[in-house]
Amino acid sequence: MTAMEREHAAKVAAPPVPGDVSRVMVVDDSAGHRAMLARLLGRWGYDVMQAADASEALALIEAQPPDIVLSDWVMPGMTGPDLCRAFHARGQPGYAYFILLTSKSETSAVAAGLDAGADDFVSKPVNPEELRARINAGVRIVSMQRELSAKNRMISETLAALQEVHAEIDRDLQQARLIQQALVPDRVRRFGASQVSLLMKPSGHIGGDLVGMFSPGTGHVGLYGLDVSGHGITSAMVTARVAGYFSPRYPEQNIALVPCSGNVYALRDVEDVARGLNERLLADPGVDEYLTLLYAAADLDSGQVRLVQAGHPAPLLIRANGESQFIGGGGVPVGLVEGVRHDRQDLTLNAGDRLLIYSDGFTEATGKSGRMLGEDGLRDMAIACRDSRGTEFLDEMFWHLTRSLPNGARPDDDVSAALLEYRCYPDDG
Repeated sequence: MTAMEREHAAKVAAPPVPGDVSRVMVVDDSAGHRAMLARLLGRWGYDVMQAADASEALALIEAQPPDIVLSDWVMPGMTGPDLCRAFHARGQPGYAYFILLTSKSETSAVAAGLDAGADDFVSKPVNPEELRARINAGVRIVSMQRELSAKNRMISETLAALQEVHAEIDRDLQQARLIQQALVPDRVRRFGASQVSLLMKPSGHIGGDLVGMFSPGTGHVGLYGLDVSGHGITSAMVTARVAGYFSPRYPEQNIALVPCSGNVYALRDVEDVARGLNERLLADPGVDEYLTLLYAAADLDSGQVRLVQAGHPAPLLIRANGESQFIGGGGVPVGLVEGVRHDRQDLTLNAGDRLLIYSDGFTEATGKSGRMLGEDGLRDMAIACRDSRGTEFLDEMFWHLTRSLPNGARPDDDVSAALLEYRCYPDDG
């Protein structure tokens, strides 16, 4: 053997790197041809299975599926293409590469083999170099397919785990939503001929908006709206904490109430309320969030209202005769600057007047025109709902808001409001 022949033989005999693809089935009714192919494949490092016909091959495949099938085309009984169809129809998981051995070169024959599910062809008589190249191509394809299947399984398992975690988080958020709703135990409360109504619509399960009301029981009522910076769980936790500072059930914990003699409470000055809340929020360790606040204290006998605005949208005063105006001009949010002072705004309500406190979820909502609703849009919305009262008025406001959004989208920010209606109802007490 010449040096060139030895080099050629070594190249043909050199085993590929099959990875996890190692089992090849040879199906041929010629014992000599079958043995020759088995020897070549054995030199290349493959575990070789042999079958004399398609029936024997299918029986072996059921017991031990191969990675690659190398089958003669013309055999007694089932042909190679018939075996290929049966092989792919067996319904077992995993992918295997099917090569047909054939002397047929007509286009129609090749098309028939491909229709049967064959992946490749090797011409007879078999050239070892060609066979090795096509086997290696099959190895690469089977390896890539199995790697892809493994990654898909990993993705599916990871997705299932994430779905389970998401479901658990969703259950927790649903419970958190119930807890947050409990922060507003009453959506509406009557105070003689006056009434306070509340609306709270978080953009997600939970939100950073909060509205509320409380009364020391002396013809006075405090009502507020606030909006914690950010969204989600952190904002909701700050909201829950601040709700405790305005507790309607535990007046001794309410920073807007001051104790008097005989276990009686009175409303604290609104400026002191804003200052106290600012100090508490800044003193809370680890709390970086701030909030906007609109707090109003109303004397229900005289109609006098004192309010403080800390970065919250200016409330809308709606007079009984239909006139309206926004009260206030801004102010610094709570929890940003130490020692900040907030100016007080005073106004007088007459019978039939309404005071609407709302969050920027209304005014900063982007409508179908691509522009934000703004104060003018809010005023128009309030005029459209002027014949409604109480929670019905607030619900209609929210309905109009959602109708103004593009393509039926949900608001992307929390929406909240508190409505004081002064002497709009018969005095029930």
